[in-house]
Amino acid sequence: MQARRILKNLDYSLILAVALILLLGLVAISSATHVTGNDAQDAYRYVKMQLLWVFLGTAAAVTLLFWRYEELVRYYKILYVVNLVLLAAVLITGREALGAQRWIQIGPFSFQPSEFAKIIIIVTLAAFLAEREEQLSRFRDLLPVFAFIGVPMVLIMLQPDLGTSLVFVGITIGMLFMAGAKPLLLGGLVAGGLFTAIGWIWAHLNYGVWLPLKEYQLQRLIIFLDPWSDWQGAGYNMIQSQIAIGSGGLWGRGIYNGTQNQLNFLPEQHTDFIFSVLAEEMGFVGVIILLTLYFMLLYRGVQIAAQARDTFGTLIAIGIVSMLIFHIFVNIGMNIGIMPVTGLPLPYFSYGGSAMLADLIALGLLLNIWVRRQKIVF
Repeated sequence: MQARRILKNLDYSLILAVALILLLGLVAISSATHVTGNDAQDAYRYVKMQLLWVFLGTAAAVTLLFWRYEELVRYYKILYVVNLVLLAAVLITGREALGAQRWIQIGPFSFQPSEFAKIIIIVTLAAFLAEREEQLSRFRDLLPVFAFIGVPMVLIMLQPDLGTSLVFVGITIGMLFMAGAKPLLLGGLVAGGLFTAIGWIWAHLNYGVWLPLKEYQLQRLIIFLDPWSDWQGAGYNMIQSQIAIGSGGLWGRGIYNGTQNQLNFLPEQHTDFIFSVLAEEMGFVGVIILLTLYFMLLYRGVQIAAQARDTFGTLIAIGIVSMLIFHIFVNIGMNIGIMPVTGLPLPYFSYGGSAMLADLIALGLLLNIWVRRQKIVF
């Protein structure tokens, strides 16, 4: 009976949008890895692994549907502590790769706690803000929120993972706005933060002022302003990405026929720069299809937030939407050269186990809120 009611009330337009993004992503991953990234004996290893993560994530999302999301309020403090423990464990026992210590190894598998930290912080911050609804009009009212979000952010920065810590900022701003914080106050904080960051970087470059970033992180952060200034180094990735996108034209070069991708000029083509693979091989038409699907996803997310039965559900939904918007904007922005290279994956599209699991759990939460938007007895 419960399963029948859930099936009847599911948001099938949201499910369809995500399913089509997943399918398009699998095609792009197959093209990105069948020559340059796989063993000769198994040309579809990455595709098979991505399918495994999709299956596990879908199972987790379906399982979530049978739990009332409202019950998470009772456990938000425990979830917050668990989140901090996992992030701290990464710094102590985590596995290092690509200059960062972000993964915890369990047998043959590894997972990235910071990906799940985004979902946990959305849920826990939603509960935290719901207790303070309509009490966020002054700057001092926001200080407890900044402390709440600041601790996990610092732990993630120490890994170091600048991209994910910035996602926390996007999530917090979106959720604060929905919780009743004044837009002028939030705008002032964002503007002040950007001005401070730009001034700090300028002082570091000109006067050697200490900056809490490693040099390679700083270069990745500012190289988008002039990638040709270091075209063989920090700017290489962005230049190759732009060449790939520009060569795609209207219809693209065809699957498995993109030269930048297939000849391995394009770096990290199955993760950070998979959008460039799509643009090169499926062209402007493929890009428009993907962006339309993302619009459908975000539109339905906003509708779910608007029609949630309580403030907690609204804040969770808007937190997920804020996270997805930030990921999509920054990832596509760094691919086309208007944003820094921060290593953020494209939701439901880039290859990656932890990110895919977290994104599908987020989908499960959205569906859960939609199914229970009305007072239906389960």
